[in-house]
Amino acid sequence: MPWLAALLVMIMWASSFVVIRAGGADFSPGAMSLLRTGSAAVVLLPLALIGRVRMPRSPRLWLGVIGWGIAWFAAYTIVLNAAELLIDAATAAMLVNVAPLIVAVASGLLGEGLPVRLVAGILVAFGGIALITVATSSGRVSGAGLLLGLLAALLYAGSVLAQKTLLPHVDSTSMTVVGIVAGFLACLPFAPALIGELAEASAASIVTVVYMGVFPTACAFLLWGYALTSTPAGVLSSSSLIVPGITVAMAWIVLGEVPPPLAALGGLLCLVGAGSAVAPSVLAALRRPSGPAT
Repeated sequence: MPWLAALLVMIMWASSFVVIRAGGADFSPGAMSLLRTGSAAVVLLPLALIGRVRMPRSPRLWLGVIGWGIAWFAAYTIVLNAAELLIDAATAAMLVNVAPLIVAVASGLLGEGLPVRLVAGILVAFGGIALITVATSSGRVSGAGLLLGLLAALLYAGSVLAQKTLLPHVDSTSMTVVGIVAGFLACLPFAPALIGELAEASAASIVTVVYMGVFPTACAFLLWGYALTSTPAGVLSSSSLIVPGITVAMAWIVLGEVPPPLAALGGLLCLVGAGSAVAPSVLAALRRPSGPAT
């Protein structure tokens, strides 16, 4: 089940790249993050109303979860949105996907181990991402954009590692809900900009951002937190390397964007590399006998 949850997460994260291209962008980085996190918070509100959200048990846990939420749902999304104003989406995706390698190395140093197969799989998948970038990039290069992309990767990696350390003390659903609300509150200073931009944005752009809040944010992070509770952070993060490959396939099917041969080869390498990295853990989970129902 954790790996099925992870697969659904990757599909939803990949879909966000497709809907962004389909819907366009009428929002500034901060306003877009506010609308996205606000939509996610509204969707998750029923979980709080029915008592599924348990508050962190100590001030230290409160600070940890709130800090994680601000880093993931506010800082990361704003930085990535800003990066894509300066560099194209393909280059941004390649920079962000440095994060799984950072997580794998850091997790190995923290005791999860660093199998050669995992590192090799990540490198093969990253090579595929590089091919997709070469084939689809517009050639826009900006020093500031590159730095923002790398900062987004560091925020991504740091947030995954922080969540893994907090999950033994806070259940994944509560952590996701509290974290998203914290990210939403951190984005509130952009409310005046959002109000002005909503008046001029197209319906397609508004629906696009709301979709990202409901599915790639609220639903996906609930599933991600669940998967991370029983899966090594380095291995699980490497599964996100299939996202560019799925995105290429989705754009082909949904938008009719036939990928260049080099991008198609890159997508295949993403799937092969990420599959090789996570295959031992997936097979071990399938062989593990299920416990009694509770």
